[in-house]
Amino acid sequence: MAADDETLKLLEMVLTAEIFNRHENLDVNDLTPEARELFGIDGSLEVNRPLSVSEGSIRRALGINDACKKLGQVPVVTCEDFGQRIRLTAVEPAARLLLKRGGRDAADRNPVLAYFFQSIGSSGISYEGARQSNPPVEDTRTHLQARISRIIAEDERLRGALDLMIISAPEEVEQQFEDLVCTHEQESIIRKVQIARIHRDVLKRHRIHEVGKLLFVGPPGTGKTSLALALSRRLHLPLLEVRLSMITSQYLGETSKNIDRIFEFAKKITPCILFIDEFDYVAKSRVTDDHGAMKRAVNALLKNIDQIGLVRHGVLLIGATNHPQLLDEAAWRRFDEVVLFSLPDREMRQKILEKIVASLSCACDLAALAERTEGFSGADLRIVVKEALLSALMENRETITPPDLEQGIAVVMSRDTIRHQNWLG
Repeated sequence: MAADDETLKLLEMVLTAEIFNRHENLDVNDLTPEARELFGIDGSLEVNRPLSVSEGSIRRALGINDACKKLGQVPVVTCEDFGQRIRLTAVEPAARLLLKRGGRDAADRNPVLAYFFQSIGSSGISYEGARQSNPPVEDTRTHLQARISRIIAEDERLRGALDLMIISAPEEVEQQFEDLVCTHEQESIIRKVQIARIHRDVLKRHRIHEVGKLLFVGPPGTGKTSLALALSRRLHLPLLEVRLSMITSQYLGETSKNIDRIFEFAKKITPCILFIDEFDYVAKSRVTDDHGAMKRAVNALLKNIDQIGLVRHGVLLIGATNHPQLLDEAAWRRFDEVVLFSLPDREMRQKILEKIVASLSCACDLAALAERTEGFSGADLRIVVKEALLSALMENRETITPPDLEQGIAVVMSRDTIRHQNWLG
């Protein structure tokens, strides 16, 4: 970071502390992640005022040495007690100086600064815009881990649930909603879930609880898991990912207990998304399964689904299956929405390809490629592009060419041939 950039960053942080201290209506989600680290707010929703800035905290959090020396030429900044506290003598002149020295980007993205600039009528700076784009503390792994620790401290029995799930904070999820190509039906259902979350009290008051239990159905590679992950980021909810094959114990009597633990944990850590993959693994037809322990496990699963929900508990339940024909009628009835994930048509394939190659240099006709890849899933198309890029890199190129794409198509078709091989024939 250049010296001028360091001075600008220091001025931004001192301004943030002064403005935040003066306005009690500002909260932790008005602070940028960088500011939270500087002020020692470690995943908590509570902020103890007054916030303060010192040379030591600047050095630890931002890696900037000699903060007072760097701020020596800024007339509105004072350093007290040999750098133990850095403060402003006047807020508005300091704010205008920040803008004059090139801090408009900081004003646009830092909600605390945006709040102040909007209040004094600075043109084009939006507090709401800055607030919406600022990652909330609830999205962080630190905040999620603190919640998990409290739950385990209150009920040690639930510690076993942690070994049965993959728990992700929204900030850890790489999949973004903007990366996906959704059908109109999928977008409509997602919008319905968003509205239901906002108006949970209205739905509860009218005893409408059959909202927020989704069953994702479709062949492998069509985006079921990707959409569940993207919803975690979009809705700012931690994701509890469960594969039923993981919780089916070799001691079948434990399976029902495992299922109970997972659902109880989801209710404790609410709001959250509980994503159950391989839903058909246990919830298949009970008529064809004469093993009593497995039947009890299926019954435990169905009972827990009945007793959890978005409206009552703040838990969005998503089941996913590649084999809907294995689910019995009792399992189907538990879900208020069945979301179909079909193989993409030509138009969707082209949109998917456009998103995949957006950051790449690609001398390719995507419309023609979409036409040629009938029957390919979204995952298949990603493999095509991945193999094409590797083919280019092997020749010390970064631009993908049509022959590279041919190589990618050949890889997917070869995989498909092997997958359908009848080794027992």
